[in-house]
Amino acid sequence: MNPFQASIRCTEEVDVNIFTILQRIRKNKMKSKILVTGGLGFIGSHTVVALLEQDYDVVIIDNLSNSSIEVLGGITKITQKTPEFENLDLRNKDSVIQFFEKYPDIDGVIHFAASKAVGESVENPLLYYENNLNTLVYVLKQLSKKEEACFIFSSSCTVYGQADEMPISENAPVKKAMSPYGNTKQIGEEIIRDTCKVHPGLKAISLRYFNPIGAHPSGEIGELPIGTPQNLVPFITQTAIGKRERLSVYGDDYPTGDGTCIRDYIHVMDLAEAHIVALKRLLEKRSENNYDVFNLGTGKGNSVLEVINTFEEVTGKKLPYKIADRREGDITAAYADTNKAHNVLNWKAKFTLGDALESAWKWEKKVIEKENKES
Repeated sequence: MNPFQASIRCTEEVDVNIFTILQRIRKNKMKSKILVTGGLGFIGSHTVVALLEQDYDVVIIDNLSNSSIEVLGGITKITQKTPEFENLDLRNKDSVIQFFEKYPDIDGVIHFAASKAVGESVENPLLYYENNLNTLVYVLKQLSKKEEACFIFSSSCTVYGQADEMPISENAPVKKAMSPYGNTKQIGEEIIRDTCKVHPGLKAISLRYFNPIGAHPSGEIGELPIGTPQNLVPFITQTAIGKRERLSVYGDDYPTGDGTCIRDYIHVMDLAEAHIVALKRLLEKRSENNYDVFNLGTGKGNSVLEVINTFEEVTGKKLPYKIADRREGDITAAYADTNKAHNVLNWKAKFTLGDALESAWKWEKKVIEKENKES
């Protein structure tokens, strides 16, 4: 071999070695880049905090339609890190394409971005079908172009409708949805399942939440609905603080112990942890199938009146409330069988109803304190 040939061979070997090293670095990189859509919302912001505390590289998409840019400051205060943020409407297909061109190294997506109020969905179904389904399709289209990607879907126990048996397991039949919101979650799961069938590199988990409540223990982030709250606990805290005259309890003639609806209320901190556990399962390729579903709840149901009584006990605040007509789309009872999440994900809710309500009250007091300073 002459010196010229030796030089070429040496150069080729160096190129191969560099390529191999780069491949290994990419494969074993310490930080996975995770897109969190709706990452400034209630559950999204708490999950972003959990991701940053686990040293993930986080990019947030949020159009601020039901959130505030101030939440980003709360995330930074808690974690001492500021994730990248894109103010983007996922209903704009071109914007979604441009985002993935800008961030080609996204390893996974946790998809929270959606409208989520049962009552509002009954009044404005087209808004829910556009916002909850089009956005999902546009994100999945971009993810399906990758060789490998992970996807966590923010689903809901509403997919079960009014279940025949309690607690509700993942094997319970998916019944006709009681609201357009619930229908978008059913259809969303079907879209993901069908997409995973034809794109084996796409691994997905749908997490069927029951009723998330509470706030971060720091009081820096929590549930901050725009306008009139659609969920029970922020309505409770706003009534207790004096923003609302009284709380409306929708129906006291349901076939339950005290006549009010029963739900499984889970602390948002427990929920955030479950997202990290599910994401790790996909990233580490420990999932047997490329699509799976898990219930996320406490496994215990509480009625609306029980929640009111517990809030009064842990805060010492008396709540004025009135009985109102039933709300269309509401079911009688729903609480989770959490055995699958416990056995497969090794996850279990740790916080009590009282813990969650106490943290929600701390958050509400901090919100009003800030509002008073600004006024």
